[in-house]
Amino acid sequence: MRVLLVGLGRWGEKHLRVLRSLGATVWVAEASPVRRAWALSHGIDPGLVVSDYRDALREVDAVDIVTPPDSHLALATASLDAGRDCFVEKPMTLTGAEARALSARVAGNDRVVQVGHIFRFHPVTACLREALAHGRIGAVRYITGRFAGFKRPRTDVGVTQTDSIHYFDLFAHLLGREPSGVTATLRDCLGRGLDDVSFATVDYGDVPAFVEAGYFAPGTSRECVLVGERGSLIADFTQSTVIVTAGAHVRRADGWDAVEIGKEVLDVGGGEPLALELAAFLAAVRRRGPSPVDVAAGLRALETVEGAVLSSRLGRRVSLDELRDGPPGSAYSLGPEALTV
Repeated sequence: MRVLLVGLGRWGEKHLRVLRSLGATVWVAEASPVRRAWALSHGIDPGLVVSDYRDALREVDAVDIVTPPDSHLALATASLDAGRDCFVEKPMTLTGAEARALSARVAGNDRVVQVGHIFRFHPVTACLREALAHGRIGAVRYITGRFAGFKRPRTDVGVTQTDSIHYFDLFAHLLGREPSGVTATLRDCLGRGLDDVSFATVDYGDVPAFVEAGYFAPGTSRECVLVGERGSLIADFTQSTVIVTAGAHVRRADGWDAVEIGKEVLDVGGGEPLALELAAFLAAVRRRGPSPVDVAAGLRALETVEGAVLSSRLGRRVSLDELRDGPPGSAYSLGPEALTV
């Protein structure tokens, strides 16, 4: 498999390592001469390193796009027009409107397109899906997710679009349900014009999910809790652990009682999520589809982000159907005034 990696930043470096470990012949397209020199110093053949991705499109089978979101639509469109399958890191595009345009483009050809929602490929996610499939906690009542920690803010998109989006997609994947609406509070504490604190309640049918993201809380939190009628699943993506607790509320003559039955640490399999994700993409290319995370999933996640931004601006719940009908104004004009209720 010949793969063109477009973008060699911090995350692009990881893609390069994994693609080579999977046996792919990797071309690298990178505008920065410093980063191109880095590629050469790490064993990439000089003939496989270019400054303009278009110079290598005809030489490869697939394209791996690991660049800022505002370039995704143009890069993916050019790759598709050249007849190349492509992997696009999340968020699929910068806006929901761009995602809809890309989705329409994909519908018109037979190329494989996969969106990089990596949490789907985490061993913790596989463990959660198995536990849910076996009814370990009964019907899910609600979910909480926390993706937070004290770290450097991204400069291209807000924290909802870079961090909360992981859970927006993951919970749709775990529940097998489409999000229908969102109520959110976003803040721009640093005054950069991008949200850096985000609290969103997303409705997946009758199951609400409460998602927190931000750059200020100490430590590193990549956790979620699925609360069901017979217990809960407690997942930590950083530690790769899943705990199932069993218990239920029992009605007594004098009221309700909480009966704890016990807890069990579940077996979480191994494997690097990025390696599993890119291996799945290469496998889809070889068999000519289907994509394990298609453009419909990428669009759904972006619409949820867009709904959260609009909800915070308007101070009310936003139905995702409103976005498809055309929201008032641009939902991605994230100035401080847009983030203050």
